Amino acid sequence: MKYTVIFVSVKNDGVYQVSVPDLPGCGTSAETIDSGIEKISQSIKSHLAILAEYGEKIPSALSIDKHRQHYAVENPHTHSQAFWAIVDIDITAYLGKSHKINVTLPELLIKQIDENVSKSSAYKTRSGFIASACLIELGRNR
Repeated sequence: MKYTVIFVSVKNDGVYQVSVPDLPGCGTSAETIDSGIEKISQSIKSHLAILAEYGEKIPSALSIDKHRQHYAVENPHTHSQAFWAIVDIDITAYLGKSHKINVTLPELLIKQIDENVSKSSAYKTRSGFIASACLIELGRNR
């Protein structure tokens, strides 16, 4: 899942506060953008592991545009001191045990899925592709 991340430099001390709007309480601080991306990726994984441990739903990710609009309204004076990034996290490990199901799909759709899976490193299997598509669709109503 592609989580939106915001970097905010509150003071001019070279330290960024990095947070994930879709995961309240998930944040870190960093002195560089690269270390911020690395640290927030680990924070997201830890956050998701805790949610999974307690049987909580894994939050869907809103678009970066929606977050930027909301942030601009809520923080009109610090908007120029913030910048955004996307962190892609494989959330399948946090969704629980896998179950095999029987799904019937049109042949052309299966071919298109398989073609996409073979050309993309984002999906390892047909099932992974379908699960990702389902998560995106389920997150639309959020």
